[in-house]
Amino acid sequence: MKLIGKTLEKDSSGSITLLPEELEDMWHVYNLISKDDMIKATTIRRIQSESSTGSSTSQRVRLTLTITVESVDFDPHVGLLRINGRVSSENQYVKMGSYHTIDLELNRNFTIFKPEWDIIALERVEDACDITKQADVAAIVCQEGLANICFLTQHMTIVRQRIESPIPRKRKGSVTNHEKGLVKFYEQIYQSIIRLVHFDIVKAIIVASPGFVKDQLYTYIFDQAIKTDNKVLMENKSKFVLIHSSSGHKHALTEIMQDPSVMAKLSDTKAAREVQALDKFYEMMNMDPDRAFYGFEHVSKANEQGAIGTLLVTDELFRSADIATRKKYVELVEQVREQNGSVFVFSSMHPSGEQLNQLTGVAAILNFPLPDIDDLIEEEEAEED
Repeated sequence: MKLIGKTLEKDSSGSITLLPEELEDMWHVYNLISKDDMIKATTIRRIQSESSTGSSTSQRVRLTLTITVESVDFDPHVGLLRINGRVSSENQYVKMGSYHTIDLELNRNFTIFKPEWDIIALERVEDACDITKQADVAAIVCQEGLANICFLTQHMTIVRQRIESPIPRKRKGSVTNHEKGLVKFYEQIYQSIIRLVHFDIVKAIIVASPGFVKDQLYTYIFDQAIKTDNKVLMENKSKFVLIHSSSGHKHALTEIMQDPSVMAKLSDTKAAREVQALDKFYEMMNMDPDRAFYGFEHVSKANEQGAIGTLLVTDELFRSADIATRKKYVELVEQVREQNGSVFVFSSMHPSGEQLNQLTGVAAILNFPLPDIDDLIEEEEAEED
């Protein structure tokens, strides 16, 4: 994503113009846009016109419109972002107040106007425009006949290619067809790696499978690299990490990311830090439950006591259509930071974010135990009654 322009007033209102360049940028934009924001972008609209003879014709016209956002739909697989709302600025073709849907496109500027740019939105813009924070982990999760080639960026797990290749069973006295099927399968994966993986950006390539598929695939990749004199692959051999997984499906990534050898390799990536924080939370729940709480009510009460060391929160909570809900989570993040606590904003497009969403989307690891937190909440409720 490129930052094209930024105009912010003292009251935090203003506009930011951005240029989305790749699929993940659309995910950032989806998280930036809230109900009642205004979006200015080029769009296509079918215009009806009537001639003097009474016959009507329609044509598609590309024009620049500003709309007030009512709803946003995002399809992460194709990166399509559709914004629906009412036209809020005069245009020769479109009446004020009429409905229009803008499909945001890659490599076309658009401008977001917000009544208030809070700290979460501004950090999202900063993250999206930082070139060093692109996809830094590739993962080939496979089993015989099935492979998912995934990229783990800071905010998304993207399945770039799913390979399915039928492999004949071993027959008594003959394994030729089975071996031919495996070679064809491995060759498809090898070609996809060459085509999809940018070795100058990627810090690690995880190869994971049940059984020996990963080892056979790894051997095949580097046999082919030697045969074809692929210097790039040979130079990046140290980036490959072989890991056991329960299956070749995408959801196996959760267990893969918890493997100590992967952790060591990815210690400086955001995805690994989030997984570590979530693991530490679960560990604390088992070992010292008075120092681990989830749910807004409990976490908020712990924050009032200045007890939060690490706050875990999913980006889904900041997408709430209810402004008051969004504000209370933004304030929680700001208060924890003011008290020198760490804050992890998990992406709901990552397996770790999905796990955190199952715990209401907000959790905290405390610096000291608060065994009487439930009593404090009950006292408050009794006072209110």
